Amino acid sequence: MIKLPMTAAGHAVLEDELSHRIRVARPRLVERIRQAMADDANLVENSEYQAALTEQRLNESRIADLEDKLARAEIVNISKLSGDVVRFGATVTLIDEDTGEKRIWQIVGEPEADAIKRKISVSSPIARALIGKSKGVTVVVETPGGEKAYRVRKVEWLESKKGARAAVKFSARRRTADDAPR
Repeated sequence: MIKLPMTAAGHAVLEDELSHRIRVARPRLVERIRQAMADDANLVENSEYQAALTEQRLNESRIADLEDKLARAEIVNISKLSGDVVRFGATVTLIDEDTGEKRIWQIVGEPEADAIKRKISVSSPIARALIGKSKGVTVVVETPGGEKAYRVRKVEWLESKKGARAAVKFSARRRTADDAPR
């Protein structure tokens, strides 16, 4: 079985999503299907029934995916890591050598990667180029737009209780949006 490295905060978010899908979304979908069947017994023509059934299949598929990822999770305790060498879990501040633009990325496991939250997968091209490098080094990354050179400005180890709380708060905000009536 191939292990999936992830941070404790990333693991907590996946666990929250799984719990939500099992305890909230699954019963809601069962009720939608039951109601759609009561409203129109002709299930082939019943669009609400078909839509709810499709959503239920997607939910069950995501549950299976989450259970698989959590079963293979290898939680990396970032709070015990330190130093100026980039490794899994590091938050790296980069300077684009061409534009001078500053970018900050945390290197995380594939299941928790999210560019919007500035978290990149350890297997992404930029993370692979950064692993093992230290502050002050310039790395060249092959991107779809061509080669990009970045200088490593700072290496930090930021996952803390604050990071885990933020992940849980984000998960709760997402859950609230998912629970909106349809």
